[in-house]
Amino acid sequence: MLTREKALELLGIHGVKDHLLQHSLASEAVMKKLAQHFGEDEELWGITGLLHDLDYPKTESCPEKHGLEAATILAGELPEEALHAIRAHNGELNGSPVETKFDIALRCGETVTGLVTAAALVRPTGIAGMEVKSLKKKLKDKAFAAGVNRDIVKSSPDMGLSLEEFLGLAIEAMSAEAHALGLEK
Repeated sequence: MLTREKALELLGIHGVKDHLLQHSLASEAVMKKLAQHFGEDEELWGITGLLHDLDYPKTESCPEKHGLEAATILAGELPEEALHAIRAHNGELNGSPVETKFDIALRCGETVTGLVTAAALVRPTGIAGMEVKSLKKKLKDKAFAAGVNRDIVKSSPDMGLSLEEFLGLAIEAMSAEAHALGLEK
């Protein structure tokens, strides 16, 4: 399996720039926290979160290929379960089925990062002290972080977590990486 250092190198080679890199790092943090919660392989889940958008610079204008290209690039570098999760995170556009807890975790985990980041950026204290109830309120406001797919975030029960538990884990994961994610004030 790839090391984190090699994964970061691949992101650079494939043209992943600042904003997308921040999203990738946030996704890594959330996926590691979810793996820890479920007793799964934190390294594998983290690397998968880090690399799930590896192909985005190449597939941005062809969203039906997003996830598929990344899985092709990473074939032989990650186990099939991780490649499947990467394909499935964009299943509604590329036709890949969402089948496992890992698939659901990546879809939910990478999606919630946009909501948490947006909420942190408008708070005077950044992510520090963010509460689940305030994040849940932001989730209900469709005008806030409008690009966040609320249906995916709300599908957290499909992986065995209530929405509140999931949002709490996401806040915790991203708070631990607040400096690296630029969410401190």
